[in-house]
Amino acid sequence: MRVALVSGNREKLPYVVIPFGLLYVAASIPDRHDRIFVDLCFEDDPKAALASRLSEFGPDVVALGMRNIQNSDYSGSSNVIQYYKELIDTIREAIDVPIVMGGAGFSVMPAELMEKLRPDFGISGEAEEAFPALLEALDRGGSGFDAIPCLHRFEEGRLISNSAAPGFLDMRKLIRPDRSVIDPRYFSESGIESLQTKRGCPLRCDYCTYPIIEGRIGRTRDPEDIVDELERLSAHPGVNHVFIVDSVFNLPRKHAKAVCQEMIDRGTRLPWTCYINPLGFDAELADLMRRAGCAGMEVGSDSGSDAILKRLRKGFSTEQIRNLHRLAIEYELPDCHTFLLGTPGEDFDDVRRTLDFIVDLDPFSAILMAWVDDYEALDADLARERRVLRDKILEVLDAEKHKFPWWSIPSLGVNYSAELFSTLREHGLRGPLWQHLRGPAAGQTPHRRRRRTAVRQ
Repeated sequence: MRVALVSGNREKLPYVVIPFGLLYVAASIPDRHDRIFVDLCFEDDPKAALASRLSEFGPDVVALGMRNIQNSDYSGSSNVIQYYKELIDTIREAIDVPIVMGGAGFSVMPAELMEKLRPDFGISGEAEEAFPALLEALDRGGSGFDAIPCLHRFEEGRLISNSAAPGFLDMRKLIRPDRSVIDPRYFSESGIESLQTKRGCPLRCDYCTYPIIEGRIGRTRDPEDIVDELERLSAHPGVNHVFIVDSVFNLPRKHAKAVCQEMIDRGTRLPWTCYINPLGFDAELADLMRRAGCAGMEVGSDSGSDAILKRLRKGFSTEQIRNLHRLAIEYELPDCHTFLLGTPGEDFDDVRRTLDFIVDLDPFSAILMAWVDDYEALDADLARERRVLRDKILEVLDAEKHKFPWWSIPSLGVNYSAELFSTLREHGLRGPLWQHLRGPAAGQTPHRRRRRTAVRQ
């Protein structure tokens, strides 16, 4: 069969991110199938480019990857869903073949998106085995759909969704992502590659979709294999930074330490950043990460209120956030904390408490998001209800933004714009750009000597 894999993502803020999940799926397709990779990220007219490539290639099936529901500023889910509807319309106008949707964004709400967007098929969660199985079923004329885990399809107008498989995929048996199809502009614009050391997250954060996509049991790769891949990435002339895309790098902690030790033993030099959780973070790991070349860590702290952290089922306390930050300073690991303001159950006093906490914590960087529920894109009443508190939060952040020049507030464009990021790149700065918003080079106080300013009540 002739297979067209389409990466629909066009988000470039804060930097372009390679379509990692679809690359894994591309690598899993047996060689007997012809394939093309259509990446719409850099196209001036994505719909025209898509129609042209499909007409030229003449595929038997089109796989459309949906990376996100939300825009990077955490406020544009309606626009994203409409954009994918237009892509599906474009595909249908260009060629009459089955359309299969998948990806992390699709997996968040597969039934709802099947009804809204009306592709022929959808695959939620991991697709490295399910998509080749679907190709085989289509090649046989349409038999065997019932045996494919997490497959969604319509029969006589009714949505049929297959159950998940008993277990998730073994990371040690997966073929590495097919990087041969990556557009070189990913590296010329950001220089950032992606690396995955495990899948699965044991945490139970109330809003998080990682367990839906990857499961709750951590499935790790061998440290030797991980560093083999890292060394290959280092050899690419355009790659100067790696982001480890695990939901949480340091859980399980033993595996994270083994990966760092393998990097140290081999003397790898490529700087990297990762997601870190206050749970499972200790001085030994901080020291290993620093020695292994870690350039920074991103922390989903979410709230400065222990009551809200408990409601969100984060599993850690504000004191554990503080402990992580103390270790970050001691071992010179820049820490960027993301806070979600106005989550379900919060009132404005909770928001104020979090703002005061951020001021007192004074992390290397902070990203402040006004909470948006994914389902607001499909429920106008919910969107209106949530918008009341969100608008009040953004009003306060807008009034206070001048006090904290290193905070990023994406919804307000504070330290978060194409112009700023372009300027930083033009000055040769690489890696996640929050790492360059504070410190002597940015005209701010260094990491170890910082002022304390109270949020105005």
